[in-house]
Amino acid sequence: MTEEIIIAGFGGQGVLSMGKILAYSGIMQNQEVSWMPSYGPEMRGGTANVTVIVSDERISSPILRAYDTAIILNQQSMDKFESTVKPGGTLLYDPNGISKHPTRKDINIYKVEGAKKAAEMGNTKIFNMIVLGAYLKVKPIVKMENVVKGIKKSLPERHHRLLPLNEEAVNQGTQIVEAVNII
Repeated sequence: MTEEIIIAGFGGQGVLSMGKILAYSGIMQNQEVSWMPSYGPEMRGGTANVTVIVSDERISSPILRAYDTAIILNQQSMDKFESTVKPGGTLLYDPNGISKHPTRKDINIYKVEGAKKAAEMGNTKIFNMIVLGAYLKVKPIVKMENVVKGIKKSLPERHHRLLPLNEEAVNQGTQIVEAVNII
């Protein structure tokens, strides 16, 4: 099993953290992983993306032109990465801020109202964990207990009081993801 993923959005949406947690989770399952971030000089508001590869075999290169899955969190990323999903692959997106929704018929498309759910839960910073939960519902490439360990490893110790909230956010994401049928 090899899963090649691009996660893309604005800086500040937790794109890189989501990728890091996936990578940590894969390592804890003795899988080969690659985590390659790409971002502009802005701290928040600029574009950011991360390529994550989780595999049972050695990874020859972290540089990809096509992906098994694209997790899209803004319109710029939709415009750039929708076409890079391999036929039969998966595109997962949050419709908040998306004006031009995906139109491909040769891929599996899912949406998750992560921004809306994070606001309902009272903390917009858990948005990325909701989206991560939605992705893992669609493609359970890592075990949930390893995701929880990955969250703990990536959060600074001073924020460990937020671990239960992050775990709940992942669980909420698994419950609100919806398949989109393109007609």
